[in-house]
Amino acid sequence: MISVLDPPQGYTGADAGFDEGLLEELIVEAQTALPVELPALANRCASALGLESALIYLVDLQQQLLIPLDETAVPLAVDRSPAGWAYRTVFPRVDDVEGGVIVWMPLVDGAERLGVLAVRTASLDGVRMRRSRMLSHLFAMLITSKRAYSDWLAGLTRTAAMRLPAEMLRAFLPPHTVGSARCVSTAVLEPAYDVAGDAFDHSVIKDVLNTMILDSMGHDLAAGLTTSVAMAAARNARRGGGNLSDVVGSVDQALTQWLPDHFCTGVLCRLDAVTGVLRWVNCGHPPPLLIRAERVLEGALDSPPQPPIGLADHLATETRQVHETVLEPGDRVLLYTDGVVEARDADGVEFGLDQFTDFIIRSSAAGQRPAEVLRLLIHAVLDRQCDQLRDDATILLFEWRPQRR
Repeated sequence: MISVLDPPQGYTGADAGFDEGLLEELIVEAQTALPVELPALANRCASALGLESALIYLVDLQQQLLIPLDETAVPLAVDRSPAGWAYRTVFPRVDDVEGGVIVWMPLVDGAERLGVLAVRTASLDGVRMRRSRMLSHLFAMLITSKRAYSDWLAGLTRTAAMRLPAEMLRAFLPPHTVGSARCVSTAVLEPAYDVAGDAFDHSVIKDVLNTMILDSMGHDLAAGLTTSVAMAAARNARRGGGNLSDVVGSVDQALTQWLPDHFCTGVLCRLDAVTGVLRWVNCGHPPPLLIRAERVLEGALDSPPQPPIGLADHLATETRQVHETVLEPGDRVLLYTDGVVEARDADGVEFGLDQFTDFIIRSSAAGQRPAEVLRLLIHAVLDRQCDQLRDDATILLFEWRPQRR
């Protein structure tokens, strides 16, 4: 690994073979390029910037491998490679190779980690480093815009066959991580290819972060359908301007009307990222956990029990109870399904709530970013059961950090 130098005095773009006109043509071309054409386009853009080549790697569904878009290249391990180090830390990594260097640039869309870009160049200085970073920003946007409709990109990042319930449910899932300068929300879900009843959702409306975690009863297509209808109803109410009570009521009505014999537990939260006011509704689900100053505040977000979603007819009142508190800067709120803490090893010992929260606190204290904390945690849960989960396991963590800009 080598250091990155500032450009020498008098260094100009022309010195690195910069072709502004060609780069503009390539950017225009990128708008209509097919996803399968991105590898060749990346190399042409790199050449226009005075670099040798660029290879795109996307992370697989379980964040274990970095899969090259050039199908002749070899996947790289997230946990055991320079590329993986750049992905995990969201920081460039520079390595000496024969005939030059490779710059491993993280591919990030907002707060969502997509993969890495391997930029090869004969030598490295500040100008080439900036151009490598610019290239990674460009292709992160291209990947994000094209993967929404590309079955090729979706298939490329899978390492196993996906069952139909999981396919249906994953069509509704948002990116793993969303956020802004004031807050970030990140989530993971396993088993990646066989999930049915669990789901998470998070979205930002102006300065308000909405989060939700759901757990439908069962592990089949009906469970996946229940969760999918619940997510659609929640989004419909949010996008129509509904408050938190309206959102839960909309899901209750949708399940009662369309799937009267099905229900799910869940927690829905709404965080004002300016004031720190947190509102939440708990519908028969494990209570959210509040982590403050590296410890769990016991019972801070507990609330009186309410029936699961879809059982609105069993409510004593017409509306759900919405609870409210005010977070402090740096507070983290943790939502999870019971498949996380109930994971058992070969001796029948549960992963447990204490080990679950301790893992998050220790990893965060070690400087890991929230998305990396959950990646490591869900792998620990999988290891606990030798990758054979008895129940879906979903974790969502959001953090209020108003002092960061």
